[in-house]
Amino acid sequence: MNNLIATVRRALQSSEVDEKISLTRQAMHELREDSRMPVDFGTPLPVDSPGRPARPKLVRGAKVAKRGFGTLEGRIIMMHAIAHIEFNAINLALDAVQRFPDMPEQYYREWVQVAQEEAYHFELVRAHLRHLGADYGDFDAHGSLWEMCEKTAHDVLHRMALVPRVLEARGLDVTPGIMEKLTQAGDHNAVSLLEIILRDEIGHVSIGNRWFRYCCEQRGLEIEETFFALLEQYYPRGLFGPFNLEAREQAGFSKSELDRLV
Repeated sequence: MNNLIATVRRALQSSEVDEKISLTRQAMHELREDSRMPVDFGTPLPVDSPGRPARPKLVRGAKVAKRGFGTLEGRIIMMHAIAHIEFNAINLALDAVQRFPDMPEQYYREWVQVAQEEAYHFELVRAHLRHLGADYGDFDAHGSLWEMCEKTAHDVLHRMALVPRVLEARGLDVTPGIMEKLTQAGDHNAVSLLEIILRDEIGHVSIGNRWFRYCCEQRGLEIEETFFALLEQYYPRGLFGPFNLEAREQAGFSKSELDRLV
């Protein structure tokens, strides 16, 4: 499994899209072939240098092109934004594997699996983008997803709380509304892709929930109070709805947590 960590780091560093996807799949293959845990993780990669292609250019959120549903161009921009989220999610899952030593073996297995599923999601969306006459990198994108990865690189508990339980959970909240508008626009292919992504993302958030709770239990921390203390630290203005309560509950949020969120 020492080779696994090396492969994960190569995938994370790769700035070529197809190579990153190929290496991510290779990491999954190596995980299945070798059940031994790594003896030495070595030094994690710098958190500020994940591999990204030259395009899309990263800009502030306010400068990203307007998404929409009423025109082909608007839907293309929307699908490009989703592709960018999925591409970042590959890097987020890979970083969760290579950054934090001394976690149980199942932790690494689950996050390699997440990385592979995010790569699959990216390929689905990119294929639809190409069908619509565009490709990943044709439009500018924002870099805010990776910013939280940088902020939580010092502590796996913070990472599990803020990335899967906040950023990925936000995808559970907004995806049904996007699917409804795409249905109205007649883009049923895009809707079918988002159905797959939504189903899998419930599982990804569930994994984050499980490991956040594990970290709290290991440190003798109260789970709910720790989560909301971290929310206050990282999101002092709070989180804003709407919230997909049903999907969040399926992903392992407790009823009392959901009551406090809304």
